[in-house]
Amino acid sequence: MAEVDVRVAPATWAGERAHIERIRRGVFIEEQAVPEELEWDGEDEKALHWLAWLGDEAIGTVRLRAGDHIGRMAVLREHRGRGIGRRLLDAAVVHARAAGAPEVHLHAQVHALEFYARAGFVAEGPVFDDAGIPHRTMRRFL
Repeated sequence: MAEVDVRVAPATWAGERAHIERIRRGVFIEEQAVPEELEWDGEDEKALHWLAWLGDEAIGTVRLRAGDHIGRMAVLREHRGRGIGRRLLDAAVVHARAAGAPEVHLHAQVHALEFYARAGFVAEGPVFDDAGIPHRTMRRFL
């Protein structure tokens, strides 16, 4: 699919929570069967968030915790394969670098390892289970 002209913008849990929850509920809870109590981990209020917007519709999200942990990246199924995930990932990386973080890390679903590798992340350690989905830690030095 071709890239689309999306706008990636910072978001707050207080201000855009409904959009963030809708995207993550659709991708993680409904599509990937992540238990709801694992998805809502109590970390969102402290995290930085970004949303990808196509017009006035929020279609993707990512969060950055503790200045260097990227997570909860999700793009609605009908919008995948168009570079939106990469733009969200880049927004979090750029912010972490500007804030002085020496590196960023994430827990990648195994099927997405190549996506993150193309963005400069390197897999480390063994595969582990998170919410019934195989993951692997990945790191990118900034």
